[in-house]
Amino acid sequence: MGVATHAAAGTRPSGLGKLRTFLEAIKFEHTIFALPFAYTGMLLAAGGAPTLAQFIWITVAMAGARTLAMALNRLIDREIDARNPRTATRALPRRLLTAGEMTAYALVAGLVLAVAAWQLNPLCLVLMPGAVVALTGYSYTKRFTWLCHLALGFSIGLAPIGAWTAITATVDPISLILGGAVMTWIAGFDVLYACQDVEFDRTSGLHSIPARFGIAAALRWSRALHALTIGAFVALGLAAALGPVYWLGVAVALALIVYEHSLVKADDLSRLDVAFFNVNGYIAIVLFLATAGDLALRWWLGQ
Repeated sequence: MGVATHAAAGTRPSGLGKLRTFLEAIKFEHTIFALPFAYTGMLLAAGGAPTLAQFIWITVAMAGARTLAMALNRLIDREIDARNPRTATRALPRRLLTAGEMTAYALVAGLVLAVAAWQLNPLCLVLMPGAVVALTGYSYTKRFTWLCHLALGFSIGLAPIGAWTAITATVDPISLILGGAVMTWIAGFDVLYACQDVEFDRTSGLHSIPARFGIAAALRWSRALHALTIGAFVALGLAAALGPVYWLGVAVALALIVYEHSLVKADDLSRLDVAFFNVNGYIAIVLFLATAGDLALRWWLGQ
């Protein structure tokens, strides 16, 4: 019996079905948003290819961190999700998983993250608790500030900084530029995503830019944040002395961002999922491939 069948029937899955339900609940496939940027930080820090062990443990750390963050988010927001018609069919509100089970998954993910940080280097292990605080804390911010989108962006922006630290055991200004680019990129499309819940957020006393300023203003906020994203990627290219392949990737990312914003209108949010899921996934992959291609070209020309 698959996840969709269980959800339709309202019965609790068991065995592998429960694991599939959990992975669906945390949208595990959305790891694609942050993972390419973690790999970008990894490549820049290594000046090319890292060791196989570094690559494996960075990947494990990323998967653990995102799984921990999303499991905790679902736990923290379970009562809010149950009241919101858009999220009422999630696993915890429908009791497809219990709070105890979600907690257990979160603890396993946290242990996986800790092991990966320990395997990478001592600084990663020292900094890990701060990252966990950020990953946990953003879920609470919509309860008191409309800057919650920046808190989410900050937590995900730690991914490339962490990957850089995993390679060099340092925190470099270049990694901070990349982290800032990811922060504004995530915050910008989270503003778009929050447009779906304007009325619910207002009646529930929750905070967001759309709820505070309205959808039309929120779209302008999102465009401004994404303009900062492109500016940060320009600064990254200059600071890291990247070449033409990277700059081509930035141009493509800019075109995708413009296209993303063309899909969403203040009076028409029907194409929001296309903008949120498809286009942003392409942006992350394009910039990773552009950085990898540029470094590969630099290596080839140096031979």
